[in-house]
Amino acid sequence: MNLKKIGLLCCSLLCCLSGKAQFDTQFSQYWGLTGYYNPAYAGQTDKLNLYGTYSMQLLGFTNAPQSMYFGADMPFKLFGKKQGVGIGFLNEGIGLFRNQKFWAQYSYKVKLWGGSLGLGIQVGALNLSFNPDKIDFGEDVENKNDPAFPAAEATGMGLDAGAGAYYSHPLLYVGFSAFHLNAPTVHMGENNEMKVDPILYFIAGCNIKTKNPLFSIQPSMLLKSDFVATKVDLTARLSYTWNEKSYYGGLSYSPNSSVAFLIGAKIGDISVGYAYDMFTSKIGIGNGSHDIYINYSMDMNFFNKSKNKHKSIRIL
Repeated sequence: MNLKKIGLLCCSLLCCLSGKAQFDTQFSQYWGLTGYYNPAYAGQTDKLNLYGTYSMQLLGFTNAPQSMYFGADMPFKLFGKKQGVGIGFLNEGIGLFRNQKFWAQYSYKVKLWGGSLGLGIQVGALNLSFNPDKIDFGEDVENKNDPAFPAAEATGMGLDAGAGAYYSHPLLYVGFSAFHLNAPTVHMGENNEMKVDPILYFIAGCNIKTKNPLFSIQPSMLLKSDFVATKVDLTARLSYTWNEKSYYGGLSYSPNSSVAFLIGAKIGDISVGYAYDMFTSKIGIGNGSHDIYINYSMDMNFFNKSKNKHKSIRIL
């Protein structure tokens, strides 16, 4: 069987009458994108947070996956209780497939054990599409006329729901969330559909101070499971803070999958980070993945309420 036929067979499996997959994109710098993994994080800080990431995966392969995510969250108070809202958008291309996902989040906060517990929900929509224009059948007319392959672009939409809990303490944070709770089935044209199974996330981390106050160690982990396959990322970062600026470097390890090298900085209200995933399988070192991450935090004083409240300069 030549490479063209192998490629056609893979496409056939992807375009069959019914498809199932571990759907969600995973980013290497997960600790900076907690809102992506848990709706209960929305409004966790006292600022408006804007964050995004761009990931280029499996470099060296044709039509390699590329993912872009943008999100925002902010706190608010209602009836004297702290709450939070957030939004998010994901755009991902995998070969001839394109997955788009957008959502809104709500979180309710309560004080607990010296920290804050958030309970959140997420509601959104999935938009999936498959474009067959780039399939090269060559002289293989039999496969070209196979009804499993759409003659034109096939698209479909489905509703999506998730929920989570997130606890934050000055010493640590722990979060648990579940997505695709309604197990949506997205119909793409007349002959194709994609079922998205529920998926669970567990995220945790802490900040360990060293004898030198300028340095701290920040271990963290992310567990992802759909009850069929499980993936774990174990991360350790060394952070250096001086003059309100922070820099870090570290490693992240996913057993039987990859090792990621991490660097980043926080200067003022802006945080940036870069990660390179090196696969430990036969895919090879040079065919790894790049992750670029950025976050901007803004004070919630939108209307300058505290600016020059005095009516006369005589009382300044």
